[in-house]
Amino acid sequence: MSVKNFVVSGLLDFYGRMLTPKQYEAARCYYDEDLSLSEIAINQKITRQGVRDAIKRAEVWLFRMEEKLEFFKKSQENKKRVETIRKKAERINFINKTLSFSKEIQNCVQDIEEAVDRLLTY
Repeated sequence: MSVKNFVVSGLLDFYGRMLTPKQYEAARCYYDEDLSLSEIAINQKITRQGVRDAIKRAEVWLFRMEEKLEFFKKSQENKKRVETIRKKAERINFINKTLSFSKEIQNCVQDIEEAVDRLLTY
């Protein structure tokens, strides 16, 4: 998946339901299901050019919304922070096991790892 496809797919998650139903469906099929313009045109019973126009309008709107609200950008930054927390918890657990085992530290690390898993599956 190209960077643009990844970004547009993420933007659809945040702002997609604010598009018109035709724009949303065309963009979702194109970016999330990897359907061709022709396949989408057949499914939506419109021309291939109509599908392309709907996708282009959706892209412009999605990028405009992201420019103003930055939900996708903030989400990606938070995922990186959560991954850093996970790595630090793994390091603490490794040090605890190799230097001086503490059941309390192990339980805390386990709680952190479970919280990280919940955060990453939102």
